[in-house]
Amino acid sequence: MAAPHSQCLEEARRKSDCIDCILEPISLPESPGGISAAEGSPSVPCIFCEEYSPLSEQNRLLKHMIIEHKLVIADVKLVADFRRYALYWKKRFTEQPITDFCCVIRTNSEAPLEEQENYFLLCDALPEDRTLREKLQQQRLKEILEQQQQERYSTDFNGTCMFCDKVFTGNRSVLFNHMAKDHAFNIGLPDNIVSCKEFLDLLQHKVDSLQCLYCEKIFRDKNTLKDHMRKKQHRRINAKNREYDRFYVINYLEFGKSWEEVQSEDDRELLDNQEDVWSDWEEQPVCAVCLFCEKQADTTEKLYAHMEEVHEFAWLKIKSENGLSFYQQVKLLNFIRREVHQCRCYSCQQKHQSKKELVNHMEETKHIMLLPAKSMWDQPQYYFPTYENDILLCTLMDSDDELAAGKQMEDVPIFSEDVSDIEALKQSSVLNQLLLKEINNEEP
Repeated sequence: MAAPHSQCLEEARRKSDCIDCILEPISLPESPGGISAAEGSPSVPCIFCEEYSPLSEQNRLLKHMIIEHKLVIADVKLVADFRRYALYWKKRFTEQPITDFCCVIRTNSEAPLEEQENYFLLCDALPEDRTLREKLQQQRLKEILEQQQQERYSTDFNGTCMFCDKVFTGNRSVLFNHMAKDHAFNIGLPDNIVSCKEFLDLLQHKVDSLQCLYCEKIFRDKNTLKDHMRKKQHRRINAKNREYDRFYVINYLEFGKSWEEVQSEDDRELLDNQEDVWSDWEEQPVCAVCLFCEKQADTTEKLYAHMEEVHEFAWLKIKSENGLSFYQQVKLLNFIRREVHQCRCYSCQQKHQSKKELVNHMEETKHIMLLPAKSMWDQPQYYFPTYENDILLCTLMDSDDELAAGKQMEDVPIFSEDVSDIEALKQSSVLNQLLLKEINNEEP
């Protein structure tokens, strides 16, 4: 009776996945930030049909193409101009079959044929796609540099200082120099700024909303805010806030990389010719996140201990008892992540309104250590991470049995033999004795 029950659970889960499926990259909790698309941007077409979406609702269009047309576009965030990208492939897919361009991913490959589905992956592994992405990036950079050049030499600028309300006209550098000299407000080299007017409007809006530009705390009035920024030396923007990235040209030099990543690469190049010094090297903390709550730990050992003590979930025990290989661990962890993200018990498939309610249910029913049938999670789709920044995936190791087997191989003793008398060695060699014994055993 166990097999039909497992099939029912799997069928229920497949139906539920049609509604709750994860169709876009998600991330574990981190500091807030991000770049929002500008309002009023042009519409983006579906590559296959007449569906259109504003660029600000790009994710909705991506979901539509996955659900309706089974198309997955890899690394969308690295496409410099998604509208032009979509228009290009819309034309190409009318000229040739989609299979000429896309890898085919078959889901539920072990299920009956009628339950299998083919998804199509469009990525830069295809030379044509890579060339297109590079051209769009170059075009975007060219447009940004032209805009920056125009703004640098324009004499039509008109702006107000956000600290003293003094009005400046002519070139934008006059206002930037005033804020740096009179108010110690530094945004970096003004010549590296692009979309200057929009940038200043954003900063003015934050100050008008009584928000500190650096620590981003809200204050009760403008005088308190000014005193805070002056005393705390917070008269600068928060470099960790990705909302500002679009205003600095350095972020367009290599699309998909922040200014910090570009800067760190430049720093590494400078250090290539210097002698490596490791005495002050410190390992960065892991910051792995619990499977069932928002708890973070700087080592996986601490996180495993937390999950076992607080949630009664023993990952090491599960790994050992099931003899999980490295890739099985990856699939199981991604499966658990996805089920918990969707507030669904991976043991009984019961849905809940919140993650807290789900965890309470799993702890009370002891379902937290009760894994479903292997066929439910040991599937190719779970090679893909549920969360893009899941540190636990980077710290997985082979199963204890495999490690023990490797250790046994390393522990095999090796004895050297005296080779000063070769003839005597041939007669007394352990290998020779074993060979003679084997020959004698084979004789009738």
